[in-house]
Amino acid sequence: MMDEAETAQAETGAAAAAPKTAESGQGIDAMLNVGLNVQIVLGQTRMPIAQLLKLSRGSIIELDKSIGQPVEVMINERLVARGDLVRLPDDRLGVSLIEIVKDYVSEE
Repeated sequence: MMDEAETAQAETGAAAAAPKTAESGQGIDAMLNVGLNVQIVLGQTRMPIAQLLKLSRGSIIELDKSIGQPVEVMINERLVARGDLVRLPDDRLGVSLIEIVKDYVSEE
């Protein structure tokens, strides 16, 4: 049987081993399935409430961007990249990334 000192030493050794597994990358696996809110911003505009209330089907809202300008890729309301719209099969749209925003990438 183990005495109290040996038991305490064994528990301390097990506790010390736990952070090493997290440092080796196993702890990050738990975060890989976390969902993030990703938005593609085509453009934006500002309008008075009175004009907003007059909108109906077929109304056109003028945006601050022109055709051909990059769209913005936002993750959790933070600008992370810019890209071009691309057509995918089955009339779907996608974004081809052309620039990663430097403010978002940590420079460690």
